Amino acid sequence: MPTDVHQHIWPPALVELLRSRTAPPRLDGWTLHLAGEPPYRVDPDDHDIAARTRRATDDGLDLALVSLSSPLGIEYLPPAEAAPLLAAFHDGALALPAPFGVWAACSLPAPDPDGVERELRRGCVGLQLPATALLDAEGWARRAPLLDVLTRHDKPLLVHPGAAPPAGGTPPWWPALVPYVQQLHASWFAFRAFGRARHPRLRVCFAALAGLAPLHGERLAVRGGGRGAIDFDVFYDTSSYGTRAVDALVRDVGIDVVVSGSDRPYAPLVIPDLGADAAVHALRTANPARLLHGGTATVPPAGRSRERSHP
Repeated sequence: MPTDVHQHIWPPALVELLRSRTAPPRLDGWTLHLAGEPPYRVDPDDHDIAARTRRATDDGLDLALVSLSSPLGIEYLPPAEAAPLLAAFHDGALALPAPFGVWAACSLPAPDPDGVERELRRGCVGLQLPATALLDAEGWARRAPLLDVLTRHDKPLLVHPGAAPPAGGTPPWWPALVPYVQQLHASWFAFRAFGRARHPRLRVCFAALAGLAPLHGERLAVRGGGRGAIDFDVFYDTSSYGTRAVDALVRDVGIDVVVSGSDRPYAPLVIPDLGADAAVHALRTANPARLLHGGTATVPPAGRSRERSHP
């Protein structure tokens, strides 16, 4: 079942609500305005359901998981503003045709574990949270009631970059390369330091290879953090990265925790050339299935982690 764990589609009702807004996030026609990024011209075909369904078929996908893009900042809006936007996303995304599935989203100023549970029961595969909500011990502690819902239902968490802070005079690619990556680094290290002990059975997927955070293992060991262990319930999607970055991460954490994700429509689907059909099968089929449904990694034969070794 070839799977892309990371895509975005704005259902028509969500588009209309964004157009009705007078403050970011808002759409002016097809120009997106966010507080921390330059205006972005959206291609209407990127959110045309028929066009995206054909593209998913062309990509050979049996499952494409869409989520509310956290850089929009909807999760942080006042609850009365966020509620209709979240409802429009969930209702529209859950009505998408095959091969689409949905990650749930939620309000952060007024988190509602019961609401998350309701969306899971409606068919969402798990919950997406912005990395900005999980940057430290306090962040992981405050989100614990939401994560307990996931553990209870045996559903995974997707950690996605959140909204970028305003940064005048920077090039258009700056948010994706600087604050997004910094957020993923911080949330990954915070999960390692604080989150895993509180949520020992939670499966977590970090978007964009967690900004390559695991590759800092040698520095972590030198600075007193230990060599650490490969956590076989922590996954990394490949969105926006190619063969070199994926190969480097696989050398560090192994093939069993890397999953195929594209971030469409903001980046194309890339199938890394790792030199073996089995590797492609792992990234696109076996590993996403384990992320979504659990199970034991192929290495090691038993247990959920093994010690990472650095020369």
